[in-house]
Amino acid sequence: MEALGNYWKDEAIKLSFEFLTKELKISKERIAVSIFRGDKDAPKDVESENIWINLGIPKERIKPLPKKENWWGPAGEYGPCGPDTEMFVYTEKKAPREFNPDDKKWVEVWNDVFMQYNKAKGGYESLKQKNVDTGFGLERAAMILQDKGSVFETDLFVDIIKKIKSLSKRNDERAFRIIADHLRASCFILAELIKPSNVEHGYILRRLMRRSIRYGKLIGMEKNFIPEILEVIISNYRREYPYLEENKDFILQQSELEEEKFQSSLEKGTSEFNKLNFRNGISGKDAFYLYQSFGFPIEIIKDLAHEKGLDVDEDGFNIEFEKHQKVSRVGSEKKFKSGLADHSEQTTKLHTATHLLLQALKDVLKQDIKQMGSNITPERTRFDFSFPRALTKEEIKKIENKVNEIIEKDLPITRKEMPFKEAIKKGVNAFFKEKYPEVVSVYYKVCTGPHVTHTGILGHFKIIKEESSSAGVRRIKAILE
Repeated sequence: MEALGNYWKDEAIKLSFEFLTKELKISKERIAVSIFRGDKDAPKDVESENIWINLGIPKERIKPLPKKENWWGPAGEYGPCGPDTEMFVYTEKKAPREFNPDDKKWVEVWNDVFMQYNKAKGGYESLKQKNVDTGFGLERAAMILQDKGSVFETDLFVDIIKKIKSLSKRNDERAFRIIADHLRASCFILAELIKPSNVEHGYILRRLMRRSIRYGKLIGMEKNFIPEILEVIISNYRREYPYLEENKDFILQQSELEEEKFQSSLEKGTSEFNKLNFRNGISGKDAFYLYQSFGFPIEIIKDLAHEKGLDVDEDGFNIEFEKHQKVSRVGSEKKFKSGLADHSEQTTKLHTATHLLLQALKDVLKQDIKQMGSNITPERTRFDFSFPRALTKEEIKKIENKVNEIIEKDLPITRKEMPFKEAIKKGVNAFFKEKYPEVVSVYYKVCTGPHVTHTGILGHFKIIKEESSSAGVRRIKAILE
């Protein structure tokens, strides 16, 4: 529910109260609320308080709280902001006469936010155009309506946790809940066809999955347990979210790859963690070492430290992380376009051969292979591509033969300049991990970038190694003999 000038506090609070009491049939005797108590920047939200009193909520159940509890915004240093009123429901049928926010049986289910101020450099000023925003907790409402003491006891989680328990060898309720919560979120991220990685959404996914893997190991779960749990999640939610079923193969495949990738690193990294000097807790440098060398997200490092009663220098970790990112960016800027170490004759030959390799991969594997990275030196080409499994010896041989067939035909490669977008429309095989200018050189029979004049001068193409680069990504190293 959101309003931009259509209604204000009276209508918003009444609509919220009506939904709780009439639609969800929650007795008002179990409802309590909080309001902003006021400070030097803005007065107490007496307007909201009076509306609640008129709706029959006694003063003992209306708690004025400070800005850190009942104030939203601004998103940055300056901008729209304002007080909010939060609605709580007591988890038992008979609620105490007075509302105590520290009593965990009072569960927040709703929040009406009133954006009525603007924070400017000179202080807080009243907005002419006021806004009502709101947040409603579906899982918490389910907990209340199903008379459960926790969201994990509701039908949203019960089958998932039952499956986790059946796969585990230890009874650890906290571990069950962490795995259930993290893998449910992971399932929905994977359903968007996002792969675990070290950047953006993929990194959030990786952090969720790897923490789940770590807790799974703690409670004795066998390898490849994640796909079994995801099967249950997909089954439970597919009616409301049909794309879970549609993308099931991708979800299960990527989860299995990530679990396999992290299992060995988890054992080595945990062993290395136990060798650290714990005298002053876990330093930022040590934490970053565990992240960089073993793929440990900060959550796992904090869990390991907590189990030993230690603190982690998170600020120090973030400093090391930012330093690493800066070095990586500088390194990337120093590289030539298209992943070329230089523009020497041999590097140019290998560049042409790499594009022939991309087409051969598509022809042999019969899939829409995507380039995921390349690095080409005078000695060899290293090419990363999207594919879910290791190549067979037969496939590798067929790919080599395809490339060498083109080389042996000694096909001419002609160059023409055209707009990048036009080149893509014509089906040119650009390396989409690389940046191209608006106008590119298109080499017919191959693609964009610097190339030889005819394929016959390349020599003999040979794949010397095929291996995993990351989850769902394979790497080929090849040479020209």
